Amino acid sequence: MKRALREILETILLALVIALLIRGFVMESFVVQGSSMERTLFGGERLLVDKLSYRVRLPRPGEIIVFRDPRAPGRDYIKRVVAVAGETIEIDRGRVYVDGRAVFEPDLMRWGMANFPPLLVPEGEVFVLGDNRGNSDDSRAFGPVPAELIRGRAFFVFWPPGRARFIFHVSRRQATAPPG
Repeated sequence: MKRALREILETILLALVIALLIRGFVMESFVVQGSSMERTLFGGERLLVDKLSYRVRLPRPGEIIVFRDPRAPGRDYIKRVVAVAGETIEIDRGRVYVDGRAVFEPDLMRWGMANFPPLLVPEGEVFVLGDNRGNSDDSRAFGPVPAELIRGRAFFVFWPPGRARFIFHVSRRQATAPPG
């Protein structure tokens, strides 16, 4: 009896250690707060975040990331990367431009999107925007996000079950509108 109880406790302890290692280094779940990522992600949805990818590379344009609020490190945000280090971002009359080229975004909400002057994204940082551009606290308010504040890349919505899906990241470079 003692041996069986010990085996059960060891199994539970091992499972707990594995779960903590996975949560700490591999993936973690987050809850979407608010409407700033709407049409892509909705308030109350729970998603999985890959914490390994950005240990070997920096985020790419189009990826949705979770990061610590640069102004309040105890708070996490989820936004889309629109420009990376060395690129110049500008918003003019509701259109986003990266390095002078309009970013093709036919499915995003732009209501009330104010102009934003050209900004060169510094080395080791990314510029993020919410998909619901008129209702998002993002890099327009707090500036580019330093890489050390990035928690990971969102890749799967698992709650509610009826809306479970993989999150596909559209590369801006593949979806850029032609000049003119």
